[in-house]
Amino acid sequence: MKKRDISSRNDVYKLVASFYEKVKKDEILSPFFLDVITDWDEHLERLTTFWESSLFLKTRYSGNPLEVHVKVDRENDHSITEMHFGIWLNLWYETIDELFEGDIAENAKRRARKMSTFLYLKIFEARQSKEG
Repeated sequence: MKKRDISSRNDVYKLVASFYEKVKKDEILSPFFLDVITDWDEHLERLTTFWESSLFLKTRYSGNPLEVHVKVDRENDHSITEMHFGIWLNLWYETIDELFEGDIAENAKRRARKMSTFLYLKIFEARQSKEG
């Protein structure tokens, strides 16, 4: 069966919700998320808006993902590593590949790869600035 591309907010929500079901079951990633997120419905809506704005440039996301990730790292004794971002990225790719194919799906992979690299570097920088 041919998959279709991501083309709507509903598609983005399906991707985000399916992805986070995998994250919640992952023994390495789940503690970071399950300990922080108390309202999953709100989280899924927020992340759907984030990805919708990133992929379609038609909605406005208000939030600071960098600040949130630095805080989670700090609250977990600076234990987030590149391995965590690698697992996150692999689960994201796996979810996209299961559900969609096309240019926007590929763009979602590229944006996630860039974002994971950026966030990890910024977490590392935040650690250095606290030590110095």
